Amino acid sequence: MNGRDLVRSVKAVGMSDPARRVREVRSAWRRRRADAAGLAPRGAERARTPGPVTMVEPGPGGGVVRFARSELRVRVAAGGAVFWGWDGAEPSPSYALVGGSPEADPRAVLEPDKEGGWRVVSERATVVVSRHGAVELRTPGGVVLRRDLPPRWWEPVDGGTARWVQRSEVAADARFFGLGGRAAGPRLRNGTYRLWNTDPGGSFEPGDDPLYVTMPVQLVVADVGTHLVFHDNSWDGEVRLREGQEGAGSGHDRPGSCEVRMDGGPLRCWAMVGTPARVLHSWASLTGAPAVPPAWALGHHHARWGFGSECEVRRVVAGYQERGLPLDAVHLDIDHFDAHQVFTVDKERFPTLPQLAGELRRDGVRLVSIVDPAVKAAPGNAVYDSGTAADAFVRDAAGRVVRGLVWPGDSVFPDFTAGRVRKWWGGLYDERLAQGFSGFWHDMNEPVSFAAFGETTLPRSARHALEGRGGDHREAHNVYALSMARAGYEAMRELRPTERPFLFSRSGWAGMQRYGGTWSGDVASTWAGLRASLALVLGLGLCGVPYSGPDVGGFDGSPSPELFLRWFQLGAYLPLFRTHAALRAGRREPWEFGPEVLEHARVALAERRRLLPYFVTLAQLARRTGAPYVRPLWWVGPEDRALRDCEDAFLLGDGLLVAPVLSEGVTQRTVRLPPGRWYDTATGAAYEGPGKAVLEAPLSRVPVLARAGAVLPVRGEDGRLALEVWAPAKGRTGGGLVIADPGDGWDEPELQRYGVRWSGDELLVEREGEKGGGYPVEHPVRIRGLVTPRGTHGAS
Repeated sequence: MNGRDLVRSVKAVGMSDPARRVREVRSAWRRRRADAAGLAPRGAERARTPGPVTMVEPGPGGGVVRFARSELRVRVAAGGAVFWGWDGAEPSPSYALVGGSPEADPRAVLEPDKEGGWRVVSERATVVVSRHGAVELRTPGGVVLRRDLPPRWWEPVDGGTARWVQRSEVAADARFFGLGGRAAGPRLRNGTYRLWNTDPGGSFEPGDDPLYVTMPVQLVVADVGTHLVFHDNSWDGEVRLREGQEGAGSGHDRPGSCEVRMDGGPLRCWAMVGTPARVLHSWASLTGAPAVPPAWALGHHHARWGFGSECEVRRVVAGYQERGLPLDAVHLDIDHFDAHQVFTVDKERFPTLPQLAGELRRDGVRLVSIVDPAVKAAPGNAVYDSGTAADAFVRDAAGRVVRGLVWPGDSVFPDFTAGRVRKWWGGLYDERLAQGFSGFWHDMNEPVSFAAFGETTLPRSARHALEGRGGDHREAHNVYALSMARAGYEAMRELRPTERPFLFSRSGWAGMQRYGGTWSGDVASTWAGLRASLALVLGLGLCGVPYSGPDVGGFDGSPSPELFLRWFQLGAYLPLFRTHAALRAGRREPWEFGPEVLEHARVALAERRRLLPYFVTLAQLARRTGAPYVRPLWWVGPEDRALRDCEDAFLLGDGLLVAPVLSEGVTQRTVRLPPGRWYDTATGAAYEGPGKAVLEAPLSRVPVLARAGAVLPVRGEDGRLALEVWAPAKGRTGGGLVIADPGDGWDEPELQRYGVRWSGDELLVEREGEKGGGYPVEHPVRIRGLVTPRGTHGAS
């Protein structure tokens, strides 16, 4: 147990009552005994490196380079992504890929390079392999983006899983992003980042790592270009990052470095090169298109751990209605279960749950249910009995069912890495749907098993099916929640085939966007927690998970009225807009923070409702292109170093720039602008980028800027779709995309393109046809931004 584990243990045990503390200690020793019996000691190890090249075998899209002590397979996929794998590693089997291994690009061939090396040249990237096993990823023009040094393995002398390390170098000016949900991001500075999905054991802030969603996905941005690298390995590991340094005067540059260490599993890698938009599109093509949430899920959600009863739910909903505040969904936490047992209902506190769900739905409010994977290990519990009959639960190396400690008490855990278990589990969602629920949030699925003295998870020796291959929890841990999400999503597709599923999960792995999104988990109710919320959303979007958001106000704490309001204003511009907290943290309805906060929150809610068609468009574009709704400022200009280092503002699609207030007492803030003209949506003032602008940020709002030339689909005063057009500068043009909501089913929506141009002193808005012709504009148009621009300050 390291120091971080000790801190987590003290946090968790310190909050426990004495009886629970005893159970946690017992759970910890049970896990340790299982691992002592089920995992062989590592013993002596033998180090290995590839050695020199001995022969080469060209093949489709690349080929195999054989070394004295290893072999490297290189393959360029038809979509431009590049794969390389050591020691015979192939793209499949993989939990990340969708549709198996992609087809090879027949135009890419393995050919000799200088100094005894070999290379594969493709349309989007070139891979060069040295005669000793170094691998370089280059742009089509030959500029080096990344250089992997020859890898090293440590193999047990008596046999067993080899651990390995891969060291890489990047440009001195490069910046690292990604690795899943990192509270210290979105830019990942020098440090070590663990790849092991983890419940922090309490509220977290930027210093806490790892968290619930870790992925070996790096997005690296430098002057020479952008690339994404994915080490397709779900084992426990860590990534050590060190940013480079450019030499002053005649000094030499120090390259940035990345070191990936894994405790086992294959050494295989995917790489994509291009603009950020192209890279994320390639990543989505490889791992699956993001699921499109139903339109209501893009509205405002209210949740609480501790509603306690139907009466309290009705009181909260009535409070929104009486004050004229939009509300689209209410989430019920584990307190609505019978003794915390999943797929049950406490009939005393929620005696007429289906009736409640029906009434809420008629008022436009959907009910969402929590689902935890832990099943109370008690005969007579219907889920436990049926799971036992189906042999659905994880077993240890001796064949005994693994037990842990979670909210229901002594619990067992389904093995979601088995298709038959996913089918069984998915059938249980019918009970939730019959109760009237419209969607689900998966919690505690890292998975968590409460224990003292170290990690709160299942024994590493626990056995899993892993789709028939067999293995243990060291490999299955990080994909456990991903497989649970697959079970829930596929069940909803089958049980409600005419409706798009709504599902989001606290934990997950690469490819989780296929099934839904995620949320921040138990972020601290502090200003640091507010900053961490934005970092998580930005970082996850760059890993291909576009739908996410925080617990507005933080999960466990008492935010001041100012902190709650600033969090609420940020949440209004994030994909998942959900207010949530533990009951002990106090109520989180906007009116509980005083009349001033209520009125400002009303404005934020109204703006979210007005922008709903824009969010619908962004969701559909994410499915088609992989582009996140929330993007860093450098999205369209990654070569701008100043934008690469900006972490306190973001783009919402291509049209809006949002500059949230992330510090106490701030009523004015400086915003760094990307190139072009930007309009303050509140005042109409125009600013020219690139450069800095000082904007007013009163308590009533946060600064939001619109890009000149943007066409934004919004909700008009009559409730129908309208177009908000921000005038381009004279002599410039603009445009935008509109994808109207086709309903919550599977109909393919129409994509409409609109152009904006000046004709003399007249500004024309036209709908563009696929072959260049025009169509009449069917929607009302409001033109804004016909003002003289102000300058920017400190432009650089």
